[in-house]
Parts: sequence; structure tokens; C-alpha cells
Amino acid sequence: MSDTASSSTPVDQPWGRVDDDGTVSVREADQWRVVGQYPDGTAEEALAYYERKFADLASEVTLLEVRHRRGGASAADLRATAATLSGKISGASAVGDLAALSARVDALTASLTEASAAEAAQAREAVDAAITERTQLVEQAEAIAARDPKTVQWKTASAEMSSLFDQWQSHQQNGPHLPKSISQSLWKRFRDARATVDKHRREFYAELDEAHKAVRERKNRLVERAEALAPRGEDGIGAYRDLLNEWKAAGRAGKKVDDALWARFKAAGDALYSARAGREAAEVEASKEKIDAKRELIERARPILDMADLAAARSALTAIQRSWDDIGRIFPREQERALDDELRKIEVSVRAREDAEWTRNNPETTARANDMTRQLYDAIEKLEAELAEATARKDQRAMKKASDALDARRAWLRALEG
Repeated sequence: MSDTASSSTPVDQPWGRVDDDGTVSVREADQWRVVGQYPDGTAEEALAYYERKFADLASEVTLLEVRHRRGGASAADLRATAATLSGKISGASAVGDLAALSARVDALTASLTEASAAEAAQAREAVDAAITERTQLVEQAEAIAARDPKTVQWKTASAEMSSLFDQWQSHQQNGPHLPKSISQSLWKRFRDARATVDKHRREFYAELDEAHKAVRERKNRLVERAEALAPRGEDGIGAYRDLLNEWKAAGRAGKKVDDALWARFKAAGDALYSARAGREAAEVEASKEKIDAKRELIERARPILDMADLAAARSALTAIQRSWDDIGRIFPREQERALDDELRKIEVSVRAREDAEWTRNNPETTARANDMTRQLYDAIEKLEAELAEATARKDQRAMKKASDALDARRAWLRALEG
């Protein structure tokens, strides 16, 4: 590995020498190794050339040490670089303390070996964590796929699956590389769950479309029937209400379709109710004179309450009632009820007087009253005699009893005789 030149002329340099023929050697331990020739220059130039090569190697070692200290680079990658650099130093065509440089690389390699082991452990932990996280994503996707399709809120479920897929892609792009077998197994489960959810969603919306189609057809027919009521005007309101009940029971046909059909259906109903509103407005306008006429009749009826002659009062009231009926119905109904109530008060008052008069003049009632009167006179006469006897005996108790009974029968008699 080393050569000794007997005819050399060593220069004053601890690590290199140049022979007369331009051969350059480097000292390694106690021997010299030829590293090359530099025949076209001086010995100083020859040494400087190979020293620069050494300096380049030293710079590479220094750079590697700095990268290791600063961190950020993979220890495994730096270790591979160190191995390459160690190979370059061994037997390098350079002049300098190659042994020291090699020792630095060896020390760096040992440190990188430890760092690589730590990195490998961290990498395994990261892989394990990534497997756990992806497994959780798979299980969440499978849980969505396992739901009863009839109870799923598909807008929410679709958003959840999209979010899980985005997380899966982020893990793939930014997470550690998983073992192929595990990665493929998890992906297959995730993909199958997505496929199941997509299948259930398509089936659900296909069924929903069919249901919406049937409802749409029913509501279209209801709209056509409602629009056909237009020539009947107000008389079609009853039939329209029946159609409205059918509409409420028809179900949903999708928001946009429902809104469009409802707009037509409601417009058909509005036309019928507008016809009634127009008729009512005309009736209200026509009732203004009738209202005034009935108010005038009420004013004419009020004095009847003060008429002493009940027969005359009844005759006057009957005439007013006939005029009232001749005027006819008025609108609005609330106004008619208010006016009817005012006249009814007068009618009730007259009827109450008639009832009282009939009660007084009823033969049966009179006969019963006369019989009761005779009984009371007899009782009073008897009680007066008892009171006189008790007074003569000065029997206070008998006097009070007879007096109280006498007062009571006299009060009854006064009530009967009016």
C-alpha cells in the first residue's frame, strides 16, 4: 500500500513530500504512500495541489458533522453519506492528516448509528400510530356502511364519508409509509365500506325518486282539478277544500317540484276565494242602506218598553218585526248579529211582561191564590184567639209563639194579595 523513494528529497511538510521526479507521497503512520505525480510544477505547487484535495475531503466531513448537529436530515441518509465519505478518505489521493479525518468520520458514523436506531424506533412508533389512525378511519366508515339505509340522513352521511376519505388521503400523502400488506388490507376495508355507502345512497335516492314521481303525478292531477273549478267561482270552494285535504295527505314530491305545484294549486284556490271576497264586498256595499234602515227600526222600537198598554206594545213591536224581516239579510254577518241582538232585547222585555200578565190572569193560578187566602184568614183568626188567651194567662212563651206565627201568616197574606 506504500512506496519508499530512495532518491527523494523530502520537503519541510509533516504530511507530504515530493520527489525530484514530481512524485507526491502522503505520510500514514510511519510510512509514506504515493498519491500521484505533479511533474510540471514545483514541489510546493505539487503539495498545494494534493493538500487542496485533502481540504475538500475535510470540508465534506465538516459539512456532514454540521448536518448531523443541526438535525432535520435523516440519520440513515447521513450514515450512508458517511460510509461513502469514509471510502473516499481511505486511499485518497490527498495530502493531510487522513487518519484524523477518518477518525472523525468513524466517530460520526457511530453517532449516526445510534441516531438511526432511535429514528427506526420512532419510525416504528409512527407506523404503529398511523395504522391505529387508519384503522379508526376504516371502522368509522364501516359503521356508516352498517347503518339501516332507511334511517340514514344521507346528506350528513355523505359529508361524513367525504371527510373520512379526505383524512385517508392526507394520511397517505403526509403520514409514514405503512407495510404493503397492512396498507392494502386497510384500504380494501375502507374502499368496500365506501362502496356499500354509495350503493345504499343510490338505492335510497332511486326509491325516493320513484316516490317523488308518484306524488308529483298525484299533485299534478290535484292541481288540474283545482284549476278546473275556476268557472264555478265561489261555489267551488267546498270542492277545493276537499282537494286541499287530499293535497296534505299526498306526501312530498321534492322541494322545487312541491313549491312549483303548490304555487299553481294555491293560485287556483285564491281565484275561488277572490270571487267570494268580491261577492261579500258587493253585499257589504249593498247592506249600508239596510243597516241604516234597521237602526231606524230599533230607535222606533225603544219607546215600546215604556208603553203601559201591553196589547198596543205587542202590536207596535209586531209591525216593526215585519218591517225588519222585509229589509232582509245584511252583511257583514257580525253587523247583522249586533243589530239582531239589540232588537231581541226589546222583544225579550215585551215577552217577559206578557208572561207576567198571563200568570196573573190565569184562572187556575187565581183559584189557588183564593183558596190559600181563605186558609190564611182562618189561621190568622185562630192565632189571634190563641194570642188573646196567652195574654190573659200572662204566658210569655205562648204569647211569643202565637205572635211569631201570626206575623208570618199576615206576611204571606200580603204577598198573595199583592
